[in-house]
Amino acid sequence: MVNIVFIVGGPGCGKGTQCEKIVNKYGYCHLSSGDLLRAEVASGSEQGKQLQAIMTKGELVPNEMVLGMMKTAITNNPAAKGFLIDGYPRTVDQGKSFEEMVGECCKVVYLEADNETMVARLLERAKTSGRADDNEETIRKRLTVFTEQTKPVVEFYKGCNKVHQVNGLRTIEEVFGDVCGAFEML
Repeated sequence: MVNIVFIVGGPGCGKGTQCEKIVNKYGYCHLSSGDLLRAEVASGSEQGKQLQAIMTKGELVPNEMVLGMMKTAITNNPAAKGFLIDGYPRTVDQGKSFEEMVGECCKVVYLEADNETMVARLLERAKTSGRADDNEETIRKRLTVFTEQTKPVVEFYKGCNKVHQVNGLRTIEEVFGDVCGAFEML
C-alpha cells in the first residue's frame, strides 16, 4: 500500500514550502489540489472556466471534480514512494470521500499559523504570484472557510490518531524538523 499523507493548514501556513522539502528528502509525489485546479483553469477548458469563477469568489470547488483530478494524478505516478495531498481535504466529508474513492490517508500533517500571519504571507506572495485569489478580501474569505470547514478535519483525524500538529510560525527549517518527525514514523 502506498503512503498518502494529507498536508493541511490555512492559506499561507507554509504547505507548499514544506511539501517541496518533503519531496526532496523522501521522494513523495506532491499533489496540490490548488495547483491541479489552477492548471485546469490555465488550460482554458470549459471545466477550467467554471473553476475560475468558483475560485475567484473564494468558494470551494465541487468534491467530485477535485477527486477525479487527484485520482488521475495518483494513477499517473505509479513509481512514487508516497503522495502528499496538499490543501485537501477541506471538509470532513471530503476526507471520507477521498479515502473511499482514492485511497486511505495514513497521516495528517497540520501546519498551524494564526490568521494575521497567513494574511501577511499571502499579501507578500501576491506581489509575485499572479494568482487571482491572492488579494486581501479573498484571503480573508478563504481563512473564514478554513476555520469553519477545515479545522473540523483536524479534529476528525485526531480522533483516528493520525494528526501530527506542527507550529508553522517558526523558521522553515524548524518547521521542517517537526514535519520530518511525522515521516520518520511511517
